[in-house]
Amino acid sequence: MKRESPSSSPSLKSLARLLPFAWPYAWQFVGVMALVIVFNASSVMQPYLVKIAIDQDISSHHPNPRGLLDIAALYIGVVVAGVAANYLQITLLQRAGQSVIRSIRVGLFQHIERQSMRFFDSRAVGALVANVSNDTETVNQFFTNFFLSMIRDGLSILMILIAMFRLDVRMGLFSLVLVPVIFAVAAGFRGALRRRYQRTRTLLASMVAFLAENLAGMRITQLFRQEARQAEKFRDLAGQHRDANIREYFTSVWFNRTFEMLGNLSVAAVVYIGGTAVLGGTIPFGTLYAFIRYIQQFFQPINAMTQQWNTLQSAMVAAERIGQILEMEPEVLDPERPVPLPPDARGRVEFRHVTFGYDPRHPVLRDVSFVAEPGSFVGIVGPTGAGKSSLMSLLLRFYDPDEGDVLLDGVPVRSLVQDALHRFVGIVQQEVHLFTGTIRDNIRLFRSDISDERVEEAARAVGADRIIAKLPDGYNTFIYGRGANLSMGERQLIAFARIVALDPRVLILDEATANLDSQTEQWVQQGLRAASQGRTTLVIAHRLATIRHADQILVLDRGRIVERGRHDELVRLGGLYARLHAESGVESRLFS
Repeated sequence: MKRESPSSSPSLKSLARLLPFAWPYAWQFVGVMALVIVFNASSVMQPYLVKIAIDQDISSHHPNPRGLLDIAALYIGVVVAGVAANYLQITLLQRAGQSVIRSIRVGLFQHIERQSMRFFDSRAVGALVANVSNDTETVNQFFTNFFLSMIRDGLSILMILIAMFRLDVRMGLFSLVLVPVIFAVAAGFRGALRRRYQRTRTLLASMVAFLAENLAGMRITQLFRQEARQAEKFRDLAGQHRDANIREYFTSVWFNRTFEMLGNLSVAAVVYIGGTAVLGGTIPFGTLYAFIRYIQQFFQPINAMTQQWNTLQSAMVAAERIGQILEMEPEVLDPERPVPLPPDARGRVEFRHVTFGYDPRHPVLRDVSFVAEPGSFVGIVGPTGAGKSSLMSLLLRFYDPDEGDVLLDGVPVRSLVQDALHRFVGIVQQEVHLFTGTIRDNIRLFRSDISDERVEEAARAVGADRIIAKLPDGYNTFIYGRGANLSMGERQLIAFARIVALDPRVLILDEATANLDSQTEQWVQQGLRAASQGRTTLVIAHRLATIRHADQILVLDRGRIVERGRHDELVRLGGLYARLHAESGVESRLFS
């Protein structure tokens, strides 16, 4: 699996990696460029039309009212064409830009979905959310604001210079003298603007992160009466962000006013030089007017292009982060030549000399071997960190073992297509994840091939129908994010109903009854006995009563199976299981 290079730095190559997402919309960007040419041409033509009106129809020896009317009508037509082109270019560019960003977001989300569990082990969910939402929005500014500014303002500068040279070469050369001065001023302010911008965005990110963390932990804050302390911290962060914003705005104002002053000084110089030429009869007054307008227009696109520097910097940083994710290849891939499960596969699970570690240098499972026969009920117990959940992760192929094989009905799971494997093996975990939607949708996992009748049968099988019947809208009760409007027990019963509705041949329960009260657990135990009929059931047990009647119990310690057998046999053995059983009995008496 390819990993990010910490030494990589943002550059235009970072943005170039995202260009394939833009190719399907290339014709829209070409259309934008054509509209930009029309808009810029209309802007450049306006001073020239006034110049013609002044020199030919107003200041001439024979004033021409008819010609003046024609110029006025043409001027209006040029303005209308410019406004229409400007509207269309912005609309088309936004459509193209948003389409590109949608493609990047969808591609990034699908790429993240394909990643193996090791990918998520090393990344915070918040950082991935920021990649899909904030970073793509920042890149959007490149495809809309920056792209438009470079094309429109760059062409505007070029067309204005051409127009000035066509009017008068000498004054056009004078205008060129301003170019290095303008860029020198822009370069002088660019560093300060970039630092102010980055400081403001960094503080904003810190403030948002602090806010999210505290909203998520509000129970703890209130429980330990830390509201005043946290409010003071937030006040300090908000104050720093305010001060940074003021400094950024102050620098931006100075930059804009400096440009404005340069523009006014340039106009004054053109008035003096051009006015002298008009008095000397070397150029007409209309030409002087056009030059004044062109000088005023000349500063606007340069100022706009300079303001886009921060947009480019931010887009390159965001594109680099997106590119690093897109370059990551899933560690667990479907085989090039998959092997199908036998048509009569019944769910025989075998671990054959399996060794595995999240870091290969520190294995959490060592030479583990066992067989779960079809339809059997196997319990797995052991101290925290013994490797119980790792066994299940290997069976589901969230990871691949470093040594040995995991087999289903004699077929190594790494030889199976993951979609087929996950339809054959189902899991219910202690931490239940429910999606926003109805209870019915969460039981069928939004699969249209599972009927309402099948959903209700699954709920009855695990005893969830008792709880669902008490909810306001029954199976159509709407569940908010992660099932926040349901209790832990209710969420777990919904998860049990889900697994029964999906009907896997192998069922994994990863400490799934650890947080149930005694009444709810009794219902679940009844449902599980019905749900496990005909299925191979592997149960990671926190409460040993859950696996008391298991066909086989595996006892793990430090990554090895140290004991195996039925409940009575292991208790008589007097080893680790007997000790765990005794401790669970004491715990039950203490809290009964």
